[in-house]
Amino acid sequence: MSVKQVASGSEVDERFAALLTNANAVRAIASAVEGTIGSKGLDTMLVDRYGEVVITNDGITILTKMEVNHPAARMVINTARAQEEEVGDGTTTATIMAGALLTEGVNQALRGVPVTRIIEGVRKGIRQAIEAMEARSRPVKGADDPILRQVALVAGREHDDIADLTVKAASMVGEEKLREPSFKLADCIVAQEGAENEVFMGLIIDREPLNDAMPRKLEDVRVLIIDDDLEPEEIEEEALSTEAGFARYLEIKEEFKKGLQKVIDLGVNLILVDGGVSDDAEEILTDAGVLVMPRVSGAQLKRAAEHTGARMLKRTGLKKRKKDLEGYIGRADEAYVDEKLEHLRLVGGRGKPMATMLVGASTEEVVDERERIAKDAAAAVQAAVRGGVVPGGGAIEIAVARDIESARAGMRGMAAYGLDCVLEALKKPLGQIVSNAGFNPLEKVGDVMAAQAEGDSDSLAIDCDTGEIADMMSMGVVDPTLVKVHALKAAGEIAEAILRIDTIIKKKDEGGDPAATEDPLEEMDF
Repeated sequence: MSVKQVASGSEVDERFAALLTNANAVRAIASAVEGTIGSKGLDTMLVDRYGEVVITNDGITILTKMEVNHPAARMVINTARAQEEEVGDGTTTATIMAGALLTEGVNQALRGVPVTRIIEGVRKGIRQAIEAMEARSRPVKGADDPILRQVALVAGREHDDIADLTVKAASMVGEEKLREPSFKLADCIVAQEGAENEVFMGLIIDREPLNDAMPRKLEDVRVLIIDDDLEPEEIEEEALSTEAGFARYLEIKEEFKKGLQKVIDLGVNLILVDGGVSDDAEEILTDAGVLVMPRVSGAQLKRAAEHTGARMLKRTGLKKRKKDLEGYIGRADEAYVDEKLEHLRLVGGRGKPMATMLVGASTEEVVDERERIAKDAAAAVQAAVRGGVVPGGGAIEIAVARDIESARAGMRGMAAYGLDCVLEALKKPLGQIVSNAGFNPLEKVGDVMAAQAEGDSDSLAIDCDTGEIADMMSMGVVDPTLVKVHALKAAGEIAEAILRIDTIIKKKDEGGDPAATEDPLEEMDF
């Protein structure tokens, strides 16, 4: 139902216009991803103005690639992006729960419940729901716990090969590494057309050698990482026109060549470069049998430095003494160029152990989607190791909803209506999952609530193949607790932020493009 329909049908006070408008925007965003959730969820096709197509059922990809103008809708997407950054999964659940929270919140406001009381109840309900969910969490026994394969299989959309790769990578990395706040298993994933699925200790540099005359295989690798262009320092053109300036230019070139010779004398046989490489450097290093990889991404340079123990160096650092340069050199057992896949493999680094999960794809069109699926599986496995697991398939949300329902019965005051919003949001994941499977959500949600209460179980939900009550833990349908908790938090934050907006005012242009005509407050596109 649109804002105009609601307003004309019930003569709503104008003070609810902002709330209704924003709630409609969030519901529109939720509707864009709700069809993808669950084992029977379908894909979404995104098409740009040039006809380029992305087909995916990954929530964060849909949200970040869809065209959105409405400011409230952008708030949802920003929160989903933060959720993805934090735990790597659960954005679809967070978005549809936020839509359900706001829908019920609007209904309560239109009935006369003060918005401040709704917010108060939502806060309390979300807090209680998180506590109840954490209390029901099952711990994971290290990186080799068999339950992790089920976590990977569910998050990896039932791709067996990706689930197997993910648990192998997790086991190879180890529990201690997986628990490090700065480490992300998903960053270890590389997807390439024509590759065979593989996990190995080492990393891939997704670049080719500077020229064909350079070696393709190295042993006892000594690595130098240049976080800069590998060329002489620039000198201004005006200075070059003077005799002194030209002399300085020749001096800089000579210093640069001496720096390269120092590197060669130190036994460096692999140089990874952030930028370009000058002709002089290419010639000198090729003659010395040094393998040079230009224009390597900053992320890959950082991983190479960590794996080999190298320290990044600017081009001016080549002026350092040999003894000082020695401290910047990393070591590895082996480096070789894969001619078929057009990348460099660096294996056996003397720095931090590092695993790479290479995901194969049959065609170029599915490479990105295979990578997204693998990243979801990896993020879910890591989250499970850190925070345990809960029954999936919407079961845990229903169990928590029963806890909130019990608390609601003993709560007085109008804040209790905010708890009703949380109750509706907790029922939404199961309702949408069974709806996507072709069943009646009202009927099935009621059946599950009754079955859980009767059996005192938090793992009962619906088998989407048969429509019957089933135990999700027995079926292997499990989700990471952290993903579920963050989804609840994100949904609550979105709902509270939107509910608190009382008025929408267009800002005056403070130096922006005067020719710009787009006004999201006029068109309210989603």
